[in-house]
Amino acid sequence: MTLEEKLALLADGAKYDVSCSSSGSSRPSRPGELGNTAPAGICHSWAQDGRCISLFKILLSNNCAYDCRYCRIRRSNDIPRASFTVDEIVALTINLYRRNFIEGLFLSSAVLGDPEKTMGLMLEAVQKLRTEHGFNGYIHLKGIPGASPQTLRLAGFYADRMSVNIELPTEESLRLLAPQKSRRAILDPIRLLGDDCREFREHRGRHSPGRFLPAGQTTQMIIGASPESDRHILHLMETLYNRFELKRVYYSAYVPVNSDNRLPALAVPPVLREHRLYQADWLLRFYHYRAAELLDEEEPFLDEHLDPKAAWAVRHPEFFPLEVNRADYRELLRVPGIGVKSALGIIRARRQASLDFPHLKAMGVVLKRARWFLLCRGRAMERRLPEPLEIRSRLLGLEAPGLLSGPIPVQLELFK
Repeated sequence: MTLEEKLALLADGAKYDVSCSSSGSSRPSRPGELGNTAPAGICHSWAQDGRCISLFKILLSNNCAYDCRYCRIRRSNDIPRASFTVDEIVALTINLYRRNFIEGLFLSSAVLGDPEKTMGLMLEAVQKLRTEHGFNGYIHLKGIPGASPQTLRLAGFYADRMSVNIELPTEESLRLLAPQKSRRAILDPIRLLGDDCREFREHRGRHSPGRFLPAGQTTQMIIGASPESDRHILHLMETLYNRFELKRVYYSAYVPVNSDNRLPALAVPPVLREHRLYQADWLLRFYHYRAAELLDEEEPFLDEHLDPKAAWAVRHPEFFPLEVNRADYRELLRVPGIGVKSALGIIRARRQASLDFPHLKAMGVVLKRARWFLLCRGRAMERRLPEPLEIRSRLLGLEAPGLLSGPIPVQLELFK
């Protein structure tokens, strides 16, 4: 198999990991034009300052020893198999980087033989990039559950970010759909990397970037392949954020790529459910919500029609309306239409003078959503504040028609 054939095969196998998004574009060069775009392995991620960066996203191997029911490259599937050598990964990364096609490497792998062997080969590749070639580009490395703590820890000194994928929320689902995996084997390396991140940060000082996983660790969970509720998923994610120093959880709507009676029969991936989980995850990380506030035993799934923040506001009329000139920062964050930036702007601005609705609009508050939850100088924006059911109806009218609905998700247009 040629190197180009390996590249096409192993880049395609990496697309199901949603830690970054595939570009999916192909624009070959033509006479008189400059450059080209190849879809194989090129994907986009975003730096903390908002810059878009291109990562070389590949698998070390798709020759997997495991037989996870939901996975395209599972052992029992009759598909072409290939593996890169360490030197091939290094040469491809350096050559693409020198040509300015990429700004970093995203390296994952199937379990080639056993976890320790696989993790050792991935570690060898990043070691060569860093030490022999002086490569300072971004490296995201997948941690393989079952690899030794020593190998995982050493990898953390060469990678910018590592991720160990949880895949499924419970031990029962893993036993049914991924029989070679266990919850403990997955959580142990997440705990190890989290403890090491915390220890190294405290040792070097909070304001030192350090060398051990300066971009932290992430994980991924498949949504819809197993029967767990959104409530169960959010409680698990809240625990991971609080205990294991996780930077980010990625949710991947289950894509039916295999025929198996243990898997759900879905016509389309549950992309709307994935979208709502991302919104709820944002509330946990930046808006000071708790998982128990968003969902309970009576309502274990997120509202398909309203975003989680608006749904919570409608369910808690006793919390509103808030006087914008007296509410504290965390209370303002509970108002639909007010984000982190506009809440901070309100806190700063009202030190100079009391605020009214025109001031809020100038600060970026989305009044068409916030108007039913706020008072300014003791007055509402409307003469009568509607009842919760009426507010829900009006909020539903503001939702973009067809958002994440229909048989195929459609890319939103940049220009109308």
